[in-house]
Amino acid sequence: MKVVAFNGSPRKNGNTSIALQIALDELKNEGIETEIVQFGSEGIEDCTACMACIKNKDRKCIIDSDNLNKYIEKMIEADGVILGSPVYFGNVTAQMKAFIDRVGFVSRANGDLFKRKVGAGVAVNRRAGALATFADLNYFFLIGQWIVVGSSYWNVGTALKPGDINNDKEAVDTLKNLGKNMAWLLRKLAD
Repeated sequence: MKVVAFNGSPRKNGNTSIALQIALDELKNEGIETEIVQFGSEGIEDCTACMACIKNKDRKCIIDSDNLNKYIEKMIEADGVILGSPVYFGNVTAQMKAFIDRVGFVSRANGDLFKRKVGAGVAVNRRAGALATFADLNYFFLIGQWIVVGSSYWNVGTALKPGDINNDKEAVDTLKNLGKNMAWLLRKLAD
């Protein structure tokens, strides 16, 4: 079994990355292979609504100037996916929004490509906007017929400076429980 986490933050080692790693560490402790993908410095192109994915039905986006099709392949191969984003002006980052739009279009064009895979969203904010961001991440999963795993609280944390997420004890506990719950659910689905 494998879970891939996508870090929608432009900061490679920031609080969103740390938050994702906390959940992934619990999955590793449960014997599940994990990977964290940092969106590259080249960014993710916006969806152009060209509808080529609907026409081609080849599980790819026609835009091939970034790594999105590689990310789709990772998602196809994974049993579970975690999407993480810091809060930028009350919502997901532009990189994460482009990812959601394009992956979502490809998925829908191909019969809900990720149907019944396990997914979860993680949001990190400085002060506010975490619930809106968390909801938007989970909307992606819900419209695609994913199975969304929960935790002991919403998967959100508060942090400003790099590493501050570790000071949000409730967030750390929630992220650990997310990892444990995802591992449990993956095993149940595999039985």
